[in-house]
Amino acid sequence: MIFSKKTRKIDFLVCGTQKGGTTALDHYLRKHPEIGMGKKKELHFFDNEVIFSKSPTNYSAYENMFNFNGDEKTFGEITPIYMYWEPSCKRIWEYNSDIKLIFILRSPTARAFSHWNMVEVLIKNLSLMLSEMKQKEFLPLQHRVYSYVDRGYYSEQIKRYKSYFNESKLMFIKYECFRDNQEAVLKEVFNFLEVNSNNYVFEYQTIHKRDKHAKMRIEDKNFLLDKFKHEIHEVEETLNWDCSDWLV
Repeated sequence: MIFSKKTRKIDFLVCGTQKGGTTALDHYLRKHPEIGMGKKKELHFFDNEVIFSKSPTNYSAYENMFNFNGDEKTFGEITPIYMYWEPSCKRIWEYNSDIKLIFILRSPTARAFSHWNMVEVLIKNLSLMLSEMKQKEFLPLQHRVYSYVDRGYYSEQIKRYKSYFNESKLMFIKYECFRDNQEAVLKEVFNFLEVNSNNYVFEYQTIHKRDKHAKMRIEDKNFLLDKFKHEIHEVEETLNWDCSDWLV
């Protein structure tokens, strides 16, 4: 369904991370009267290699996924892979260098397990344990599915976006803070997007949960903590965060 032929540039994107509470954030943003969201979550425009294989890039189909005829003040969408998919950053900058970008970062250990749990349930491969995931990494190439560990190396992704965009255009949210203090964090998001938080009635939304077919084994957790120990310290230094809870 195409909303309108009238188009304009998108004002903001939520770029990540996958399994980081973006479904709940999408729910909240869609309820705000001053925010116009795309017709669905995850439009997958800036990570679409087919679209960007052609020159010049045609943005009209993307912008037609938004209804610009209402009273909303700002427009955006949520596609979590934009943070991870390396070419997306430059593409977004070339599209709108003044766009606002939001990132939710979750403990990379918990994120990797949640990602693995989602995929392995879907493909019914219940015998594959997390510590064997290193055999499914496709570095140096990125993989959309089997990137359980690779997506958790946040610092490089953060630095990539910081190299293109002014700090004032970037908002980083700790998933655990959003999970535990949704209303307060949401007000910070609204302030960042420059919309009124006073006329918004907050109703708690459970951050999306998926049934687990397995619990994280201690050897899997230790495997991941060993992988991410240095990376977590890099994130702390880059964002001036306390991520000690990610190390246990």
